[in-house]
Amino acid sequence: MIAPLAVSMGDPAGVGPEVIAKAWAMREREKLAPFFAVGDARAISAVWAGPVARITDPAEANACFATALPVLNVEDGGEITPGSPDVDGARCALHALEIAAGLARSGTARALVTGPVSKAQLYQIGFTHPGQTEFVAERCGIAGENAVMMLAGPTLRVVPITTHVPLAAVSSLLSVELIVAKARATARGLIRNFGILVPRLAFAGFNPHAGEGGAIGREEIDFIIPAVELLRSEGIDASGPFAADTMFHGRARATYDAALCCYHDQALVPLKTLHFDEGVNITLGLPIVRTSPDHGTAFGIAGQDRAEPGATIAAIRLAASAADRRAAPAA
Repeated sequence: MIAPLAVSMGDPAGVGPEVIAKAWAMREREKLAPFFAVGDARAISAVWAGPVARITDPAEANACFATALPVLNVEDGGEITPGSPDVDGARCALHALEIAAGLARSGTARALVTGPVSKAQLYQIGFTHPGQTEFVAERCGIAGENAVMMLAGPTLRVVPITTHVPLAAVSSLLSVELIVAKARATARGLIRNFGILVPRLAFAGFNPHAGEGGAIGREEIDFIIPAVELLRSEGIDASGPFAADTMFHGRARATYDAALCCYHDQALVPLKTLHFDEGVNITLGLPIVRTSPDHGTAFGIAGQDRAEPGATIAAIRLAASAADRRAAPAA
C-alpha cells in the first residue's frame, strides 16, 4: 500500500487547520491522494464541523481517509483562538513540523506538505532558522545553501537566488558560485520532481534593463553572464540575463521551464500576481519531497471560513505527483 502524505498543520491559530480541512472535504472532486494532518486536532474542530479521525500511526490514514480527516494528534497547543497566535501554538507548530518531517524522512509518509507558520512566534521560542525550508533541510542533513526554494504555479516556476534578506544586501550576496549552485539544483529538481528531461532555465537581470551592458550596474557582467556560460558548458540549457520587466508575459514564459531571479520579490511578485491562489513552494535538493502553499498564516481571517484552500490543494497534488515520479523506475 502506498504511504499517505503528511501535512503539518502550521500555527493552530492561523488558516492552516481550515484549509487542510477544506482540502479534505474537496478530496474527491480534486482527486487528492490520501493524506493526514499533523498537529493539535482541536485546531481543526475550532474552525470546521466535519469528521475527524485521530490516528496514532500514519498507516491508519488510508483506511479512514474516505470518511474522515485523519489527524495525528500533537501535544496540546494550549488555548486555541483562531486569529490570536501565542507561544504555545508556536511550540505545537514546531513539534508538528518535526514529527511530519521525520515521518517523511523515514518513508512512513511519502511526502511532506507544510502548513503556514508564524516566524515571529517561532523566534520567541528559540527557533533560529530563516524559515521552514532551512529547518527541513537541516533535518534532512542538507546544507541550507543546497536547498532551493521554487515557487510553482500552472504557467510559471520561479527560483529566488537570494531569499529572506534585505534588498540592500542582495548585490553583495550574489556570486557566480551561488548562482551556479542554485541553477544546478533547479535543473535536477525539474528532472526529478516534474519529469522535464531537458530543463530550460532563464535568468533575470539584477538591474533595470539587465544593466544595459554595464551602464547601470555590473552584476550581470560580473556574476550572471559568467554563471550562464559555465552552466552552458556543463550542458544545461541556460539563457539570459533578461530584463525582468519583459520576461513574465505569456510569450516569454513559454520559452523556459523556470526563471531564476536575483531576489525574493523579483521572483514572487509575478508568481503571486499570476497564481495567488494556486502557488506552491517546493523545496528542491532534498532527499524527500516537501511542498507548502505559498501563503502565510493569515491570522486576520482565521476562523471566519474565508480562507481559500486552492494553494493547499495544489501543494498536496504536487507533493503526490513528485513522489510518484521519484518512485517510478528509471526509463
